[in-house]
Amino acid sequence: MGFEHIDATNIAEVGGKGAHLGELSRIEGVRVPDGFCVTTDAFERVVAEASSIDAQLDLLARVNPDDREAIRTLSADIRRVVEGVAVPDDLVAAISEALARLGEQSAYAVRSSATAEDLPTASFAGQQDSYLNVVGLEAVLRHVRRCWASLFTERAVTYRCRNGFDHRKVRMAVVVQRMVFPDAAGILFTADPVTSNRKVATVEAGWGLGEALVSGLVAGDVYTVREDQVVTTEVATKTRFVQASPGGGTREAPTDPRRQTQPALTEAQVVRLVRLGRRVEEHFGRPQDIEWCLAGDDLHIVQSRPITTLFPLPPADDRENHLYVSVGHQQMMTDAMKPLGLSLWQLTTPRSMHEAGGRLFVDVAPLLARPAGRTSLIEALGRSDPLIRDALQSVVDRGDFLRSLPDDDSGAAPAVESPAPIEADPAIVTQLIRNNQESVATLQGKIQGLSGPALLDFILADLAELKRVLFDPRSHQVIMTGFEAAWWLNDRLEAWLGEKNAADTLTQSVPHNVTSEMGLALLDVADTIRPHADVVTFLHRVVDEGREGDGFLHELRRLAGGQEAHDAIRDYLDEYGMRCAGEIDITRTRWSENPAMLVRTILGNIKNFEPGAGKRRFEQGRQEAQRKEQELLTRLRALPHGEQKAEETKRMIDRVRTFAGYREYPKYGMIRRYFVYKQALLQEADRLVASGVLREKEDIFFLRFQELQEVVRTNEVDAELVLERRAAFRSYEPLTPPRVFTSDGEVITGRYRSEDAPPGALAGLPVSAGTVEGRARVVMDMARADLEEGDILVTAYTDPSWTPLFVTVAGLVTEVGGLMTHGAVIAREYGLPAVVGVEQATRLIRDGQRIRVHGTAGYVEILD
Repeated sequence: MGFEHIDATNIAEVGGKGAHLGELSRIEGVRVPDGFCVTTDAFERVVAEASSIDAQLDLLARVNPDDREAIRTLSADIRRVVEGVAVPDDLVAAISEALARLGEQSAYAVRSSATAEDLPTASFAGQQDSYLNVVGLEAVLRHVRRCWASLFTERAVTYRCRNGFDHRKVRMAVVVQRMVFPDAAGILFTADPVTSNRKVATVEAGWGLGEALVSGLVAGDVYTVREDQVVTTEVATKTRFVQASPGGGTREAPTDPRRQTQPALTEAQVVRLVRLGRRVEEHFGRPQDIEWCLAGDDLHIVQSRPITTLFPLPPADDRENHLYVSVGHQQMMTDAMKPLGLSLWQLTTPRSMHEAGGRLFVDVAPLLARPAGRTSLIEALGRSDPLIRDALQSVVDRGDFLRSLPDDDSGAAPAVESPAPIEADPAIVTQLIRNNQESVATLQGKIQGLSGPALLDFILADLAELKRVLFDPRSHQVIMTGFEAAWWLNDRLEAWLGEKNAADTLTQSVPHNVTSEMGLALLDVADTIRPHADVVTFLHRVVDEGREGDGFLHELRRLAGGQEAHDAIRDYLDEYGMRCAGEIDITRTRWSENPAMLVRTILGNIKNFEPGAGKRRFEQGRQEAQRKEQELLTRLRALPHGEQKAEETKRMIDRVRTFAGYREYPKYGMIRRYFVYKQALLQEADRLVASGVLREKEDIFFLRFQELQEVVRTNEVDAELVLERRAAFRSYEPLTPPRVFTSDGEVITGRYRSEDAPPGALAGLPVSAGTVEGRARVVMDMARADLEEGDILVTAYTDPSWTPLFVTVAGLVTEVGGLMTHGAVIAREYGLPAVVGVEQATRLIRDGQRIRVHGTAGYVEILD
């Protein structure tokens, strides 16, 4: 197929690269070297005639993505077969005819174009091969076979394995394109690849063919452009370049010394190139990574692909500047959420939120525009996450992005005042918990038997009750009283006694903390199972075999002691089974739905602890808090006005110990309610599958709540929309959401202002006092954690579901977190030194390294 016959609808026939070239050739003013594509039909026909490939693909489908030796061997075998196939006569004739039309003795680039290449969700850049300066029919045919074979290079196979692409479903086309022999060539990013700013373009340029830059042979000149102005220019010393070889192919050559430090482009050429890039970007509707070359004064575009590493922008229908703050960093849930989860959370929260990349963000630009809102917002977010505070402050200080409006009554956000603190009264907490429990019980009774539109309408109406309980002013008053008492204690006791973070010890083993109780309760489950050797052996087998679901619980009953083990696990699930990692997303699998997720942790508790550890752990924490209280009060009484200071401090200690534990309960009640909704919705999904409306019940997770209402009402679903949403979710999963970013796409990165950390230490936020040294265990999936007593847990984030691991570890390091997030609260209650908000902790700290966590000063040292 000639480029003139190709557009975006032909990806299945010509692959991503071929489709992009066809589209590029249609854009007015964009010069694309002529060419054609050998289609995927040719590839499939040739592969089908090579009978041995089928068995080899079966082996490849079963290989572990981390088994590099197996991948290397299998992929090499397949490549040898493909490179040795005979090209059918009719295909030889078709290629010969196309070459005759373009010029048989011209030089060509022969380039791979896989059907999963240069797509919006996965670039596959560099995964298959390209060959330059290929001359003559025989050489073109030989390199077409090599391109087919490059679908099975080790790097391409590994990439597909890791990104979930089926080897059989990815097909290979080949682009044959007339060569341009340029004076200069390089890459244009229409969005800044470092800051992600969509208004800043970056150009890299070098002498000769662009292969020198793409392969990393030399560093090129770098230009940044904003609004048709070259903002920065960095001219590299370009000692070598790549040029066409007279006998075909390419070769490296030394650059003339006089040209080594000469810019490869003039500023006018850079601006012209970026304007061309903006035209290409507008055509494809998203930022592009463009390969270009300059011959004489003519700019040629030889490839364009989407930049897949940029975090998507929330849609906006205005030209205002917006500043987005991540909700996930506040909620300890930075993973991508499915549409049903996103929409239900939006229906739960009172604040307007924006969606991008499967995550939620709040636009704080209106608040920051006015001095009063600015001060309170930065202070509030700073308590939670200093990196967000610093990022916001840096945008305000720049003065080039946000409007500055005077404080007045028109549109200014109402000031949020903390409720008046209340004196310690345990009856207030028990009553709030009772009210929450009764509300959930009422829900469970009323939802029974509902289906169809009545069920969806009921859930929508019940969300008002969820919000009434969740945002109960009395509940908020209790939580804020606990927070403010802790802040008061930390501030005053440091000023009076030099005691830093005193509240950390004083809040150990407080009553009514449902999340810390959950971790200790799993120790009690281990106590029940520990005496029964057959049960322990069976559970090890469940882990070794990678079992999922709850089938193992039924098998337990047949073993000696199995009934007791079964009942202990079931009782635990009745109380806590609605929890899971990322639990604010209703679509996530709960422990009750897959109890096997808990087995490894239970076995760890059996190995690491003696019987009765749960009760002992709680009592030790309570006694330590009590000793600390007496010590502090004694020291205070020895000070001037000591009795008054001790009396005030005692009142605050009573408040924090009475109210701090309740901080975890409202979310627990919300998650209980979510699980009731989910169970009812999945039953409705079963009905929709049985009636042929849905292909599988999990399809409902890719519909927003309002869309699901319509599907239930009409018994019709847009199946293509569900497939699109599934693909979009897969593309969002590997993305890392920014804490703060602008509507230009610029990621604003905050930093810690700490002078205490020694050189090389990893800075973070101190949230639980103390210092501990131990083995780092980098864990990304709680269900796969293999911990021993004294280990230090290093992970991206922790939410309440991670609490069962806290009973084993000696310290905590996370990439996300704040003073009052769940992980910090539980770390303090368990007495674990903890530092959170450590950027890239899971990459900078290797599993098994020895580290030291400074939970008082806020940094982590890597000791080996």
